[in-house]
Amino acid sequence: MITIAMATVIDADRRRVWRALTEPDELVGWDRHLLAPVEEVDRYPLKGLSTRWRYRLGSVQVVLHDQVLEVARPHRLRRCLRVGSLVYDQTFQLKSDPDLPAHTLLSVRLTAENSVPLVGETVNRFEVRRIASEHVDETLRSVRSWCELEP
Repeated sequence: MITIAMATVIDADRRRVWRALTEPDELVGWDRHLLAPVEEVDRYPLKGLSTRWRYRLGSVQVVLHDQVLEVARPHRLRRCLRVGSLVYDQTFQLKSDPDLPAHTLLSVRLTAENSVPLVGETVNRFEVRRIASEHVDETLRSVRSWCELEP
């Protein structure tokens, strides 16, 4: 297994950051790959809920399967995401600093298999690690920008 963990401090309170991670309209706003839910999303995120999203992978539109594994509002969100043969476990942790209540420490932990099978080939662990690291970094930067720019 490959595990990537990164964190950032966001100049917004924890409720604002939680909203960015859990409201479908906001998810589509900050995640440039996420286009829209495939069907109506009523109670996202609800533990055990599976949601399908239209997702841009390079220049191709695919379906991202999102299953919520754990919800502890507004502290922790864990989900299993699957795009084609790539499956990963993603956990968001939100912490407030008592001395700076208007700031949130957001950490993301992503776990994926060492290799990903493709038609006729396999993506090796080094490429999976690179893709996962870029995904986590982009996620943190995008959420931070969205929350700091959007009230």
